[in-house]
Amino acid sequence: MASTAPPPPPSSSSLKRRDPSSATNNREGDQLVITPLGAGCEVGRSCVFMTFKGKTIMFDCGIHPGYSGMSALPYFDEIDPSTIDILLVTHFHLDHAASLPYFLEKTTFKGRVFMTHATKAIYRLLLSDYVKVSKVSVEDMLFDEQDIIRSMEKIEVIDFHQTLEVNGIRFWCYTAGHVLGAAMFMVDIAGVRILYTGDYSREEDRHLRAAETPQFSPDVCIIESTYGVQLHQPRHIREKRFTDVIHSTVAQGGRVLIPAFALGRAQELLLILDEYWSNHPELQNIPIYYASPLAKRCMAVYQTYINAMNDRIRSQFANSNPFDFKHISPLKSIDNFDDVGPSVVMASPGGLQSGLSRQLFDKWCSDKRNACVIPGYVVEGTLAKTIINEPKEVTLMNGLSAPLNMQVHYISFSAHADSAQTSAFLKELMPPNIILVHGEANEMGRLKQNLITMFAGGNTKIITPKNCQSVEMYFNSEKMAKTIGRLAEKTPEVGATVSGLLVKKGFTYQIMAPEDLHVFSQLCTANVNQRITIPYSGAFGVLKHRLKQIYESVESGVDEDSNVQTFRVHDCVTVKQESEKHISLHWAADPISDMVSDSIVAMVLNMSREMPKVVDESESLKSEEENQKKMEKVSHALLVSLFGDVKLGENGKLVITVDNNVAYLDKENGDVESENEGLKERVRTAFRRIHSAVKPIPLSAA
Repeated sequence: MASTAPPPPPSSSSLKRRDPSSATNNREGDQLVITPLGAGCEVGRSCVFMTFKGKTIMFDCGIHPGYSGMSALPYFDEIDPSTIDILLVTHFHLDHAASLPYFLEKTTFKGRVFMTHATKAIYRLLLSDYVKVSKVSVEDMLFDEQDIIRSMEKIEVIDFHQTLEVNGIRFWCYTAGHVLGAAMFMVDIAGVRILYTGDYSREEDRHLRAAETPQFSPDVCIIESTYGVQLHQPRHIREKRFTDVIHSTVAQGGRVLIPAFALGRAQELLLILDEYWSNHPELQNIPIYYASPLAKRCMAVYQTYINAMNDRIRSQFANSNPFDFKHISPLKSIDNFDDVGPSVVMASPGGLQSGLSRQLFDKWCSDKRNACVIPGYVVEGTLAKTIINEPKEVTLMNGLSAPLNMQVHYISFSAHADSAQTSAFLKELMPPNIILVHGEANEMGRLKQNLITMFAGGNTKIITPKNCQSVEMYFNSEKMAKTIGRLAEKTPEVGATVSGLLVKKGFTYQIMAPEDLHVFSQLCTANVNQRITIPYSGAFGVLKHRLKQIYESVESGVDEDSNVQTFRVHDCVTVKQESEKHISLHWAADPISDMVSDSIVAMVLNMSREMPKVVDESESLKSEEENQKKMEKVSHALLVSLFGDVKLGENGKLVITVDNNVAYLDKENGDVESENEGLKERVRTAFRRIHSAVKPIPLSAA
């Protein structure tokens, strides 16, 4: 169905200036172009730009956690934001949603934005916190609190499995696991389906459902490759490692720092810790802190969207609130922290770039009794990524160096699909085209080789584009119309003609009976009955004779209501004798009836013009006298307007006086007498022109 062209090298003008109308390639309209503006051979700033059939979609709008300022944004300067029809955001994580306020408020984007209900609620909290903890200058700030508030007004929400249509683009979403509200989007344009997974997890955890598998295969699957060929340990083993490290650390008087983002994996880990403390009374005098300015508000959001979680949490919630933790206290800032003795602190952000997690790390990193447990995927360029390799020294926020003596444990609870989950997911879907995004180049390359081996012998294409590299695919443009309603009740024979209304909606075509139009569309049928009355004083029988010379079918009849003569012409237009001087035409509007009625009107008007006119002689003389009087009145008024002093003199002549010069004008023949030759000529010329203007044109001249 599709052929894939190799991605061209990055070009600064290729996306902005691509104009389908100017293309010479006759397949241009069938060309699907997918371009990562971020997350191409990298993790961070997820953003994928897609065009097909004149429609433009953008998936996700994140930032790169390892960079700051404009450097953290996707490559927005490669596109024209004003051309985008819809922007679909999969979940609230910063690397998928944090450049949204900038994009909505500071670019030319004027399309529509969609995300799930839970994503929108948490996006607001998370972005506000991001603005507060970002350690960048005012000049480098991408947006402020007001931009976030304004962006909220533009975001629309979509429910899971709800199908929406915008400008001919149909789309819906599936549960993606990963975090609360995370979605995978399926987009359908002209019958070509594209699945964008965003971040997803096929493993159910303590509070989230596993990602769904769409019920049909997409033509293109844009899928994350974060963990490449790595395999996750079973969940119970990871949980045991996690609790064992924390238990042993606090037992020897140490402190445990768990850097995690305020929302997402944090809630999963808090559920594990609260349950473990409940089962171990000897630990209950050791405090656990959830250190985030958003702590209370985050929990309120999670309690609101309990129904979006798995069965385990929903059944617990029927008895008690699982997020009302017994052994965990919120901690808004380090100033409120009484740092005496062992403790467990979960603090944001997860990359240790700034905020509470970085402040506590700087305090505790030199003590070998302490531990830092990194519970999720860490991005290149962050301190969390650096300390996994256990360097001897680290640079503190104040610029000084300090020894790294604390233990560092990497126990991933990251809800991303591993190699086994990705392979199983793609095997179920069997998409003919797979595009890998959101993965480091090496990991992505290894996964690609694994998938090539897995799909060996088939026609599956696997592509790993870099940022700003376009993947071009071509899909056939055959148009198919489906018959529905009454027309679909009986299968037509081969070669038979199917007659009905062709209805186009977006890129879909349907043929239906006119009676079904209101059932299967928002349209309805209506009949317009037209009537026109025209003058005709001739014999009605003559009219019938003339009509029969043109039309084969002219049937005589009598109108039931008025009992007057009628003709039915071509079985569509009724001609009725309204009076001795008028006839009327009646018909139901349609192209053929309109044409027939127009021809009848033209014929009747021509007949009326050809008929001899009988005029009474006395009336004719009377009319001429009236016309003569009107002419004289108009001529006199025009002469007054030209010369001013115009009076009726002796012998019926007009006396015209101009600057003491007098001219005498004979109204009958236009002769002028005057001693002033200039005035004489002016009056003669004026009268001649006035006379030719007001004198009626004789009928013989017409």
